[in-house]
Amino acid sequence: MRTTAALLLLTSVSLLCSCAGQPPEPRIPPPPAMPAPTVAPDDFASPAPSQDAAFDALAAGFVDQYLELDPVQATELGDHRFDGRWPSFGADMVPTHRQLIAATREKLASIDPSALRDAARIDRAILVNRLELATFDLDTAQPWVRDPVFYTGLIGDGLDPLVTRDFAPHAERMESLRQRLEALPALIAQAKANLQHPSKVATQTAIDQNNGLVDLVSESLPAEFDKEPTQKAALAAAAAKALAALRDFGTFLHKDLLERSDGDFRLGREAFHKKVGYYLEAEIPPDQLYASAVELLDQTLGEMTSTALELWPELFPKAPKPAPKTEADRRELIRKVLDQLAQDRPSNATIVAEARKLTEDATAFVRDHNLVELPNEPLRVIEMPEYRRGVAVAYCDSSGPLEKKRETFFAISPTPKDWTAKRVLSFYREYNRSMLADLTVHEAMPGHYLQIAHEARFKSPIRSVFESGPFVEGWAVYAEWLMAKHGFGGPRVRMERLKMVLRLCANAMIDHDVHAGHMSREAAMKLMMDQAFQEEGEAAGKWKRAQLTSAQLTTYFYGFHEMMKLRERAEALPGFNERAYHDKLLSFGAPPPKYLAHLMFGDPLP
Repeated sequence: MRTTAALLLLTSVSLLCSCAGQPPEPRIPPPPAMPAPTVAPDDFASPAPSQDAAFDALAAGFVDQYLELDPVQATELGDHRFDGRWPSFGADMVPTHRQLIAATREKLASIDPSALRDAARIDRAILVNRLELATFDLDTAQPWVRDPVFYTGLIGDGLDPLVTRDFAPHAERMESLRQRLEALPALIAQAKANLQHPSKVATQTAIDQNNGLVDLVSESLPAEFDKEPTQKAALAAAAAKALAALRDFGTFLHKDLLERSDGDFRLGREAFHKKVGYYLEAEIPPDQLYASAVELLDQTLGEMTSTALELWPELFPKAPKPAPKTEADRRELIRKVLDQLAQDRPSNATIVAEARKLTEDATAFVRDHNLVELPNEPLRVIEMPEYRRGVAVAYCDSSGPLEKKRETFFAISPTPKDWTAKRVLSFYREYNRSMLADLTVHEAMPGHYLQIAHEARFKSPIRSVFESGPFVEGWAVYAEWLMAKHGFGGPRVRMERLKMVLRLCANAMIDHDVHAGHMSREAAMKLMMDQAFQEEGEAAGKWKRAQLTSAQLTTYFYGFHEMMKLRERAEALPGFNERAYHDKLLSFGAPPPKYLAHLMFGDPLP
């Protein structure tokens, strides 16, 4: 998973993680420097006709205003003009955003899309979609009213980069941190005034995350203050105010908001269908997506049967190879093989080090097989901060596209401290060593880390701020397929990769049935555990994530589906070269998949 920050209204994918208070981890040795791209995606630097110039000015101006309205996003993206500020959620917030949306739409109406160069036409369509999504947030989603996790996520996003990222001298970052700590009580006061009737699961998650923020401010940040003796007193005073506000917020969440957390976590069929359209940036009926997910799930079960039979002599050398005839036979075979793979697993003490070694192995594998151009920015494998846990087991956090100094974190989550031994066992059965290898491919190499590094080289203000989630997640799932195809980890990793395909199919099905229907926890758990072979702990975590998010879980399936269609078309062309294909595909930033046929093959723009 690439992290999605708690944002203002103009939703985008952004990157965050924290390792405050942790000792520095060894960095993965970087591969050779990435040369200049051989594929020119578009001529942003060339002289532009008047309509192009008008759009370029509009896009730059819009992004500038957007980042000023959302200083936390600006920090994450690498624009550090507003590092000491928080966004405002006061009474003027909604009118201010509506005014920006209306003014931007008016300017867009004066520009003829047919007169724009292709790159600008695509960016214009992306901007129009984001304005529609922003209006949806204002009118329907309203996370600043309905979701306390919106605020706990925002606070973490606002504090962490100032500590963990080395984009400016430490003293300068500490001054920005002081300003945000100083202003945190006002932000929390706005949150308390705004939050009404969220879902109970959202409030319970916010309580847990807020506890992590208290630990961050009280236990981790003082070590940073000690590095700046002349600033230490002012930093400590600001932190004391912030800590008091966070503790007060925790009391509010537990004693007040939890008692009135009777809101429905379901988005509703009509709203979900709209949101999926905005997220995918494609006009595909969600029911059609659902049917495609069911079809892929059934197809993958057949592939798993073949792989399970291939693994049987290795895993069960003394047992005769089965000859499954019925669906029940095939499921029993698959489950036995997965159960055996689950015996070879890491632990809380080893998972981060094992992920680091797997990242090194995957990097060498990509280089040796010449699969795609390697980035040269440093990559650190870290332990996920406590307050970030509870939504996903891992994420990739890369520098924003506007950042001058590139660095990436691959965060892995050991189990939370309060989990029982039974739940810990379930977690590591799911994330056994073969599954951990596949997860590393997805998050790090050649998944998110590599794709984001390529993406940062494409200079477009709109695509830099509003990347396509289906492209980002679709590439990462495609990367799993690619590595398994070339033999990374052998049939063991291939088997777990196929299990991950079952997971992304189940993700899309649950996303749809939870928010466009009335799927119960029992039905969701049955689908994940019986149809997708997930461990109970993994399924329970995904059920929680499905309640906390909507539409994002569908991006994995849709993105992978589109990536594979594109790959099949490219392979059918004479002279197909895998390395050249991947380098070209990654050279356009992260555009919505519906534009890839034009960018790769010259099809008419949709």
